Amino acid sequence: MPLSSLDRRIEAATGVGIDTLWARRDRGMLDEPGAQLVDVHRQLVDATTGVTFYRVMLHRLAGGEHPVDGAFFESLDRILEQLREAADVRDARARRVVAVLEPIEAALGAAAGGEALSAADQAALQLITGGTKLYQHLITGQLAVTTASGQRVSYTDLHHLEAAGLVSRDSGPPVHAGQPVELTAAGRAALLAARRQNPPPTTAAAPPGAWPANPPLRR
Repeated sequence: MPLSSLDRRIEAATGVGIDTLWARRDRGMLDEPGAQLVDVHRQLVDATTGVTFYRVMLHRLAGGEHPVDGAFFESLDRILEQLREAADVRDARARRVVAVLEPIEAALGAAAGGEALSAADQAALQLITGGTKLYQHLITGQLAVTTASGQRVSYTDLHHLEAAGLVSRDSGPPVHAGQPVELTAAGRAALLAARRQNPPPTTAAAPPGAWPANPPLRR
């Protein structure tokens, strides 16, 4: 269940779920715009919870359990005023979230329309998409980047992609245990743009009169 009305938009801009985004904020994995986005989003969630609280109170009051008398109308007026104030706070915090989110969305759009990926970078990002970790051998100290498919990405390529802002690495776990590597929003946008520019080849239609590649079986 969404925590706020902007959850889907935030997830589209960051490429991860809200839970993951908050966890990365707590581990210090986000850059300044991302950290600021999480901070204002948490404030919005608190305000949204406040609106829900007063709505529940209003529902209980109007549920038929209380006599409709002077005390009822006093309580009704008080709850409505509290609900109105809570909604005003929520709306103000939502505007703050949008103000922080819009530059991130703009940067994502710029990355999608920016310089095209090289074939090597595109291949590396494609491998990293499926799940990747950076390991360091305890004895030799050698660094290795292992993907979920078992294929390797060179540490040089990883460093290049990280410097370009296309991937991020969780430096929380010890490197000998494996540090997760994921695409950033810019990396996802660049990979998506590369896929659109270089779609997989399709089988050309056979010219009229050509012998069919897979003739139908005779009965």
